[in-house]
Amino acid sequence: MYNGLLHAHSGLRWIALILLVAAIVNAVISKSKGRYEKKDKMLNLFAMITLHTQLLIGLGMYFMSPKVQFSEGWMANGTLRFFGLEHFIGMLLAIVVITIGRKKAEKAIESTDKHKKIVTWYLIGLLLIIAFIPWPFRTALGGAWF
Repeated sequence: MYNGLLHAHSGLRWIALILLVAAIVNAVISKSKGRYEKKDKMLNLFAMITLHTQLLIGLGMYFMSPKVQFSEGWMANGTLRFFGLEHFIGMLLAIVVITIGRKKAEKAIESTDKHKKIVTWYLIGLLLIIAFIPWPFRTALGGAWF
């Protein structure tokens, strides 16, 4: 079961990243048009929902993963610390930032303000996500592309 969740979590990461980038690019382009349409709202929503799904899969993995161990000295081990604390907190913070940003955008009255809030909050969330993904080039973490 753990391997299935791991592959789902790793594969869904790409969809989440693509949707986040698409939402940011769409907001930049649509800001100049001066309209906030249903397609904008749906793209922002799907990006957020994908991240929330990632969170649920990640929480399931958190309690099964051999990379999350709270034995003595786990904070001294870079891999255990990354997956047990840094990855979890970083991704949770990114999802909270994106969720707040979407809510603020929906509450804004002006279309340009809505797009501006999406660009700002989603970009901050995207940067956090990129910083806390266990990329394959971070060899000590044992990450994979999929």
